[in-house]
Amino acid sequence: METKVYQKENNLHLGKLLVDSLKDIRRSRFLSFQLAKRDIQAQYRQSYLGIIWAFVTPLATAFVWIFLNSSGTVQLTDTGIPYPVYAFSGTLLWSVITEAINSPISSTNSAKGILSKINFPKEALVMSGILKLLFNSSVKVILLLLFIFFYGVGFNWSLLLFPFVLFAGIFFGTTLGLFITPLGMLYKDIGRMITFGLQFLMYVTPVVYAIPKSGIMKTVMEWNPFTPIILTARDFAVGMPPAYLTYFFIVIACCIPLFFIALIFYRISIPILVERMSA
Repeated sequence: METKVYQKENNLHLGKLLVDSLKDIRRSRFLSFQLAKRDIQAQYRQSYLGIIWAFVTPLATAFVWIFLNSSGTVQLTDTGIPYPVYAFSGTLLWSVITEAINSPISSTNSAKGILSKINFPKEALVMSGILKLLFNSSVKVILLLLFIFFYGVGFNWSLLLFPFVLFAGIFFGTTLGLFITPLGMLYKDIGRMITFGLQFLMYVTPVVYAIPKSGIMKTVMEWNPFTPIILTARDFAVGMPPAYLTYFFIVIACCIPLFFIALIFYRISIPILVERMSA
């Protein structure tokens, strides 16, 4: 096994930390898979409805807005596609992104018991969270396909690109989650603030209604970095030309260096936090 020597006077070399982190991701592939498999089985083992819970939340949220729109309680602008498809695709994508944001902190918190007892690559926790997200998202995508065909949107070739945009959304959410995780492990208030903040962000993102044609809300929603991910994924799913494709590529391009920085931040902070919690 590899021998590591820790010295107080060692300087931090960010490049070496990143390389070591990427190497540990590759080395811990089997461990990541086993952790994800364990968590998925535990998630549905004692549940009567089982895997149905994976898409209950987006379904429930979408049906609330579908009812409000159809009853005339809330007047929404034209979306260009059947509103049930628009609402469900938006809530599904939003649930995937929010799960990606919460995944690193939930995976790390659930492993507190073994972090202080067993020395293993901490990046395995991040990768296991991503694997769980991919599994849960695949179930939700199947239901989205049923919505698309049931409401007459039908198959289109851009639908084949939808999984790549969905993965980009998971990548975006995981990057944000990695930055939040160390603070979230120190202070439980951070988790509550994230939940509250995401609820607010949903209403300034075109999840269940389209971007207004004018006003301050139009500006806020267009500058919102969540907007191009939601809209691009939805446009590919229903066969519409992606209006925010350039902004989407800009957001993902910015996420790449930020993800590497977040990995370094995670690698440095988690051992310190584990030592502090076990003291």
